[in-house]
Amino acid sequence: MLVEEGVSDRPGGAGGTPPRIADQAAVAQSECRGVLVISAHGAYDMCSVKPLAEALDAAAKAHRTVVLDASGITFGDSSLLNLLILTHHETDLRVAAPTRQIRRLLEITGADTFLKVRETVEEAAACH
Repeated sequence: MLVEEGVSDRPGGAGGTPPRIADQAAVAQSECRGVLVISAHGAYDMCSVKPLAEALDAAAKAHRTVVLDASGITFGDSSLLNLLILTHHETDLRVAAPTRQIRRLLEITGADTFLKVRETVEEAAACH
C-alpha cells in the first residue's frame, strides 16, 4: 500500500538538473510476521524526508515495533539519521537491509551500536 510520495529538491547533477526518478522519495507500508514494515525508496535529505517522517511517526504512535525496510534508500544524510534516532526513542525501531551508503552512515556515526540493524525484513521482524 503506497502511503505518500515526495520529490527531493536536491540537484541531480551539474547545472541543477532535476533528480533522477530513482532518487524520488516514496514510502509504503506492509506487514511481516505481525510487525508493521515501512518501506522507503529514494533519496532522503531535509527537503524530502517529511513523508518518511510522517509515516514513521504514525507507525511509532500505533505500534510497539516498527521495521524500516531501507533496501530502497539511495541516499540519506543527517536528516534521515536524526529521524531514525527520534523514532528509536518512540518505538522499537529495527532497520532492515540497509544499502551500503546507509549502513556506512550508521557505522560512522555509531548509530549501529544502538539501532537494531538486520540483513532482511524477516530477520528484523523476528528479532527480540
